[in-house]
Formats: sequence, C-alpha cells, structure tokens
Amino acid sequence: MQWRRLGKNGLEVSALGLGCMRMSFGDTPIGTKEEMISFLHAAVDRGVTFFDTAEVYGPFTNEELVGEALEPFKGKVVIATKFGFKNAKVGDGLDSRPERIKQVAEESCKRLRVAALDLFYQHRPDPNVPIEDVAGAVKELIQQGKVRHFGLSESPAEVIRRAHAVQPVTAIQSEYSLWFREVEKDVLPTCAELGIGFVPYSPLGRGFLTGTVTENTKFDKSDIRSRNPRFTPEAIRTNRTLIDVMEKIGQQKRATPAQLALAWLLAQKPWIVPIPGSRKIERLDENLGALRVALMPDDLRAIEATLSTVTVQGSRY
Repeated sequence: MQWRRLGKNGLEVSALGLGCMRMSFGDTPIGTKEEMISFLHAAVDRGVTFFDTAEVYGPFTNEELVGEALEPFKGKVVIATKFGFKNAKVGDGLDSRPERIKQVAEESCKRLRVAALDLFYQHRPDPNVPIEDVAGAVKELIQQGKVRHFGLSESPAEVIRRAHAVQPVTAIQSEYSLWFREVEKDVLPTCAELGIGFVPYSPLGRGFLTGTVTENTKFDKSDIRSRNPRFTPEAIRTNRTLIDVMEKIGQQKRATPAQLALAWLLAQKPWIVPIPGSRKIERLDENLGALRVALMPDDLRAIEATLSTVTVQGSRY
C-alpha cells in the first residue's frame, strides 16, 4: 500500500480510502451486516486505512456498521465522519450550530466506538451559521481531545480560507473526477496554498467511469442515479464518448477505465486521496490496482488533450 499525508498536521492514510455510505444506505440491494463487516475487514487486510462515513448515512446505521467492523483495528485506521444536517436527515435542512456540532461529536464517538473522531467534516456549508463559529466549535473539540482533525465538504475557497484562519483545516472533501472538475478552478489552488489535503468523493462518477453503465442499464428507484440528469439514456449515450477515450488510453497502460480514472486523480497532487465506494471484493481489488498504474507527464498531457474534446452531458445533481 502507498501512503499519503492530508494537511500539515501529520494525518497519514492509505493512498486510496474507502467510501462506506453504500454499505448501509442508498441503492439496493445492500448486503447483510455480516457481509459488509467481512468486506471492511478485507479492505483493512489489503492495506486500506482510511474510511469515510457520516451520521446522515442511514441515519446512524452506517456509523454503527463502520464502528463495529473497525473496532478491532483501533489505532491502525482513520475514520472520517460528518456533521451538518438537522436531526441527521438531509430533508430536514442544515444545522451547523456549535451546540449541534458538539452533540454530533459525542454521539458519533459512541456509534464509531472511539474516544476521539479522527477527521470531522462539516458535511455542507450552512448559510445560517458563520463558518468562524463552526471552526471555533471544532477547535474546542480538538482542544478537549474529542476530535483530531477538522475538515470541510463541498465548501468554496473563500469559506475554506475563513475556516482555516480559526482552526487549521486538514482536508477538503468534494466531488472530483474526470467528468467533474470544478474544484480545479479555485478549491485545489487554495488547498495547495494553505497546505490542506483533498479527498475526492465519487471519483468514479457514481460508477459511470467504470465503463459498466450503458443506456440499457436500469436503476432501482432507491438509486440516486435513477433521478440524476447524467444517467438518462440520452446522456449515457452521449457521455459514452468519455469511456471510449478512457478505454483506448487504458489499453496502453493495461488498465481498466476505473483504474485509469483513479490513477489520473492520484497523479494530480500528492495530497489527493480518493475514496471510491464499493461493496464487492472484485471491485475493491480493481480499484486498488490503480496504485500500480503510473501516469507520466506525457500521459497526463495526452489525456488532457483528448478529454478537452469531450463535453459531458447533464448536471451532476
């Protein structure tokens, strides 16, 4: 396993993490708890040390699953979780009030079976609570030994700067992949300037960049992709051009489209740690194979030149 450092405060993790949301939340069918615990143990056996969850996934069931599965590996793994929604339900709106943040920290520690949260993200910016108050609340938790590192998710550069001035931010988590690159405009440059790590979620474009989705793919109504503009048959047909490009380049590197997509992210910055979600051993092993794909500067320039001719159809939400 390769290792990477997030931020300047010594948080070292495996170069690829694991997004855990879909192990108990989201599209069906979901495996049994025992199957998912076995899967998480297999990930640890393969060297993965960075796991991502949130109270809102379920709510609560994902943290409980991750906590139970990873309890035997205390001190050997890093678990990131999140606060920021009222009643831990997306539909109830945002809530990053300091008292709520402290409540979530206490409850998440219990569900994750840890004394302190390794990395505590604000799940989404809350326009009703100044980011300085949010950062101040997390700073207090860090001083109390209940949280080790502060993170933000989907925050713009200006908010990142304001938060960082109160409590150093260790990592930013936002969507980033070959088919969604908005963070390159100002978020990634801000991270580089301030010494903040970056954690891309949906690094495989919600599965599209694996090359396994076709215009005939049927999505269960529980699957977010059933309502996603990028996954209509028309959009899939158009966006297939991107997969064709990746397959052609991947053949030269003996890499699958998924491995090429992850290798491309890893090659962007040494402080980027993608967290592809998975529930199957074969997919986990394929993703980890990206660590063996070496993309040289000439490769990256060729990929960039080719992708510049591709226009992705459909908004991401």
